[in-house]
Amino acid sequence: YYPKAGHLLSALPLALGIFAVRLIFERCIAGPCASILQIQTESSRRAQPNAVLEKVFTSITKSPDSRHLEGLSKQLDWDVRKVQRWFRQRRNQDKPSTRTKFCESMWRFTFYLYIFTYGIHFLWQSPWMWDTRQCWYNYPYQVLSSGLYHYYVTELSFYWALMFSQFTDIRRKDFLIMFIHHLATISLISFSYVNNMLRVGSLVMCVHDTSDFLLEAAKLANYAKYQRLCDFLFVVFGIIFFGTRLIIFPFWILNTTLFESWDIIGPYPSWWLFNFLLLVLQVLHILWSYLIARIAFKAVMRGKVSKDDRSDIETSSDEDTDTTSKERLKTGARSHSPRGENGTNGHFGPKSWSQNHSDW
Repeated sequence: YYPKAGHLLSALPLALGIFAVRLIFERCIAGPCASILQIQTESSRRAQPNAVLEKVFTSITKSPDSRHLEGLSKQLDWDVRKVQRWFRQRRNQDKPSTRTKFCESMWRFTFYLYIFTYGIHFLWQSPWMWDTRQCWYNYPYQVLSSGLYHYYVTELSFYWALMFSQFTDIRRKDFLIMFIHHLATISLISFSYVNNMLRVGSLVMCVHDTSDFLLEAAKLANYAKYQRLCDFLFVVFGIIFFGTRLIIFPFWILNTTLFESWDIIGPYPSWWLFNFLLLVLQVLHILWSYLIARIAFKAVMRGKVSKDDRSDIETSSDEDTDTTSKERLKTGARSHSPRGENGTNGHFGPKSWSQNHSDW
């Protein structure tokens, strides 16, 4: 049969089903795995109870400026740095625990590994994987097989689920970038489905799925404190990410959508929109590659993987500029646990990851 816009409506209830499966998976499978690996529940040291500071934190500001800090210091007869430390600990107290981050990453790892395996198995038998010009022969009268239909609808449902759960999941500094990414991905999948560009669309999805499960695997290793495994997986992820997003995607996918399709079927109105969305993805690939390269550079300079720039959980190093180096070292020693945790929410590092995610 041929694709119809109405077929995409089945993705919405399936997205709810995927979200329900995720909740069950995290509770019944990921949670016990976290317990076996002794993943901590608390994300950071809790701030001591204080009614005055709690009222300021909940009703006025979570990050008071120097003027407010001095006023609170005099009111409580506390040192300014002690007030700073209280607000920092109170902010971190609301952050998700390592156990929560582990369960989220384990779910994504499982799905990404499954969908990548399915995609490779399906495309391996498809002629357009070996000759991209096959994506455009007899277009748009290409029959949609049941395997390709299920591949498409499952991917679309998963990204709809991610779109909604992004507002309840661990919030990171690249929230807006990931939101744009999810919008572009959903638009691309839906648009290519309605326009029967499923062959090239399946290639795009497979290229993006290639490195995602490796990123989540590295995050899992980091949460479990297997640092060498984490570093190794990150290196493998980085190599595959650069290879797929900066080489295969532009020189294989964009080449066929921009040039081969032009030669075989010629441009038409939806052709321009489809390629525009693909170019938006490529810009995001370049941005993420830059962030990964920065982390890799820090890893080389420091001898191990550094904290992710997207981290949104503060550590004791987040002090005012007038703090002395000696005070920073003392505070840092107090804030880090013996196992090297610093409370970051996500990426690769000797301490904690910031991920996530996604389609990273």
